[in-house]
Amino acid sequence: MPSYESFSEVYDKFMEDVPYDKWLDMLEKIWSKYNLKPNLILDLACGTGNMTIRLAQKGYDMIGVDLSEDMLLKAKEKAETKSLKNILFLNQDMREFELYGTVDSIICLCDSINYILEPDELFNVFKLVSNYLNPGGLFIFDINTIYKFENILGSSSFCETTENSAYIWENYYDREEMINEFYVNFFIEKENGLYERFEEYHYEKGYSAEAVSLLLKKAGLNLMGIYDELSFKKPNDKSERIYFVAMEKTKKHQNEALN
Repeated sequence: MPSYESFSEVYDKFMEDVPYDKWLDMLEKIWSKYNLKPNLILDLACGTGNMTIRLAQKGYDMIGVDLSEDMLLKAKEKAETKSLKNILFLNQDMREFELYGTVDSIICLCDSINYILEPDELFNVFKLVSNYLNPGGLFIFDINTIYKFENILGSSSFCETTENSAYIWENYYDREEMINEFYVNFFIEKENGLYERFEEYHYEKGYSAEAVSLLLKKAGLNLMGIYDELSFKKPNDKSERIYFVAMEKTKKHQNEALN
């Protein structure tokens, strides 16, 4: 799992095009569709808190969990700037996170699930989600699709510059292992006007919708729906990002399973 130690300095600049506000709107539409009015929400792999903070500003009580201390530091600074008191940030690995109690909903966005490279570890994440969700609570997450890795990212390079930083992002997708390697070089201007170069390697695993669905079921979660990005439409063979909605079983569901 990457730590984003260096990238935390420029993460938000390079994520400016991410449709966080549209994701927020979609989350609330999903909660409404499934008649859930969450109060306490866990944002897994929250990064610098872009979704956590938006949800907190809407009045939700938030917990943000991330592996990177540097990313969490940025998140805390932003929350303090906005005088938000309804966020608890925890420096934890999503593969073995621990909470003080249960929550009403758990979200994990921006293809963070793809960073779990082993199916057994992904199953463990789902088991933990099931453990910490209230009955009837929703787990909402997205993944980059295998189509995206094979046809959009794989063997492609991207670059971008801002006023005082730049990056070069190269990809290699191993079709046999279904793992995409991201190699990122980025350059950050320092106070003396010189640029410092950093490099990081990141890895994402391609999962089919069928494989993810089986792991959710095995973990004891009810799969409610799989949707194309920012819609309630069914994914197609060229979908690049898809959303999963799973529910922690209620007593009714548990009784039905026993009968």
